[in-house]
Amino acid sequence: MKDEILSNLDNPGYLEKLYRTDKPTFKRTFQSLYPELKENTLAGFWNERLNFTSEELSWGNSKDLFFVIVVSLLAGIFAKTPVLLNVTEDFFYPRNIGFIVFPALSAYFAWKNKISVGRITFMTCAVLLSLVFINLLPDVQNSDTLILSCIHLPLFLWAVLGFAFAGKKVKDVENRLAYLRYNGDLIVMTALILLASGIMTGVTIGLFNLIGFDIRKYYFEYVAVFWLSAVPLVATYLTQANPQLVGKVSPVIARIFSPLVLVMLVIYLVAMVYSGKDPYNDREFLLIFNALLIGVMAIIFFSVAETSKTKESQLGTWVLFLLSLVTVIVNGIALSAILFRISEYGITPNRAAVLGGNVLILINLLLVTVQLYKVLSKKAEIRGVGKVISSYLPIYVIWTLIVTFLFPLLFGFK
Repeated sequence: MKDEILSNLDNPGYLEKLYRTDKPTFKRTFQSLYPELKENTLAGFWNERLNFTSEELSWGNSKDLFFVIVVSLLAGIFAKTPVLLNVTEDFFYPRNIGFIVFPALSAYFAWKNKISVGRITFMTCAVLLSLVFINLLPDVQNSDTLILSCIHLPLFLWAVLGFAFAGKKVKDVENRLAYLRYNGDLIVMTALILLASGIMTGVTIGLFNLIGFDIRKYYFEYVAVFWLSAVPLVATYLTQANPQLVGKVSPVIARIFSPLVLVMLVIYLVAMVYSGKDPYNDREFLLIFNALLIGVMAIIFFSVAETSKTKESQLGTWVLFLLSLVTVIVNGIALSAILFRISEYGITPNRAAVLGGNVLILINLLLVTVQLYKVLSKKAEIRGVGKVISSYLPIYVIWTLIVTFLFPLLFGFK
């Protein structure tokens, strides 16, 4: 793309063709080249075009809006399955919560990216087979494999969503990074919508109470359920139609929280030594320790995904490097703790899942840390870190498939 842009600066028609073929890659490549092309008039025009942001909120076209409304209603109807089919909520929601959100988002991107019938068929079969599988698992009380499947199944559906997001370029590592950035934008927009929805809910219920109507039961059973089912899709639609809404918020959040998390993590490790508690003999502490590890790793990945599309910052890179280094130490402690518990008490589904996950995360973090060191040593660019992260994502998907679909069979549904 870089060479094609440079060799066709005086060919507006070909540049337009390149842009329409792959807009994200064109924009990213052009922005990296623009400092060298400022004197070129056509380059100045493209810079203004690519960086123009409308001050007005765009609601997209009527077809897209109608599609979002229909799919949101279907998601809400699925969320009401316990009422429609007389299924207990305790059985339905732990197994099917992911199917309320991810298939709707996948359908949206399949629609927007005009995915081929073959790919849509593949995605549909994957979702339907996983839906049948999780609901046919024996309803065994305190089944570790059932809990693990319910936890990991949304991760599999998240991978299917990534497949739809990538469209025709599933193997493109840049598209995978864009997918991580989309997840960050989605979290920000969803949080804002939920905050506004909470305020509106309180006001609405309070106003009706003032005139003698208690609408809480009806409101939460119908209005709230349908709206909560629709929020992720609405947030996605708004961020895709208006990239400027959270395009500048997500990088700021990443830059603010990365150093804060680094300081918190160092203080936490020191406090852990003085507290006398450790993950070797305390099972609950080990679970919280692993949750902390996953959360910090997610922040690192999100920060790298945001940094890779902006100008490289030496201080920001140092923060990410130190955060990765400290997280490797945290991972090493968690991994040694789970190995200790396996040697002392034997293998169980939970310990096997945690062990496999920790090993994969440790390898990934080591690769990221090494790449960040190369960036600091001027031997590589920050985009290389993003490529390491995005190239590793399929390995997590494979492990998710193993835990979700094979663990119940391997451990006899225990």
